[in-house]
Amino acid sequence: MTMEGALIERRRERVEHVNKVGYAHKPIKKKRRKTRIQRYVKPKVPRALQELFVACRDVFKGPGTVPAPCDVNKLCKILDNMKPEDVGLSNRLQKIFNAQDAVKVKGSPIVTSTTVYKCSNFSLCLFFLPATAVIPLHNHPEMTVFSKLLLGTMHIKSYDLVDPVPSHDSMQHSQRRLARLVADKDFTSPCDTSVLYPTTGGNIHEFTAITTCAVLDVLGPPYSKEDGRDGSHYKEVPFCAVSNGENSVKEEEGECYVWLEETEVPENSHMDEIEYLGPQIDDK
Repeated sequence: MTMEGALIERRRERVEHVNKVGYAHKPIKKKRRKTRIQRYVKPKVPRALQELFVACRDVFKGPGTVPAPCDVNKLCKILDNMKPEDVGLSNRLQKIFNAQDAVKVKGSPIVTSTTVYKCSNFSLCLFFLPATAVIPLHNHPEMTVFSKLLLGTMHIKSYDLVDPVPSHDSMQHSQRRLARLVADKDFTSPCDTSVLYPTTGGNIHEFTAITTCAVLDVLGPPYSKEDGRDGSHYKEVPFCAVSNGENSVKEEEGECYVWLEETEVPENSHMDEIEYLGPQIDDK
């Protein structure tokens, strides 16, 4: 089964499930198909994907390190030229997803993720978002992240904390912290790769799919609860002209700032993970 086949099959299973439990109201009609036996052919690794892997292996040196500007440019150049077919997708995936009703649980479309490759220094992950699906506001602690939009149109909103390092006498995680808006705009593929850093570049961000989207993320290092890199979710609280310790903001600048408060994963946020069935990287 191909990468697209796995996505479509998972989507079909989800449609059948939500229809049974009462979330979907439209009956699903199945077409009878003749079973054909297909011989599995191991997909050839696209040059761009293998080149990305080799570059990541050279660039990411492990936790506590940030790639040098020249290395950032090298990865961006590779990612900027990557196409959906480099990870086993094609433009027809968007048409297939748009042709179906959005699969929803409690009114929210399901986001699907898959891991292309993962090691202790970096990971390559794909995210598939039906139209109107949201990956809510979250952070990437101690990470440098490259995001390449492969398919669709997506709205990205991102923030940086004004004081990224909390003081020793700070309150609990639920304390509101002042954040500055970095980006709040639409992106349509093909477009340049976006980069965020541990404390700058929009480390806390949110994805909202305007059309069906596919995003390739490169994370270095990857999430790791054991190593203290367990991500957090946030909710926005409108800014008002108050000071946050030593940080004060003029009232006329308020539209560029918000208070962010750590929160639980939103109830309407749903993400399924599937096995990656695209071209396999040669890590030898």
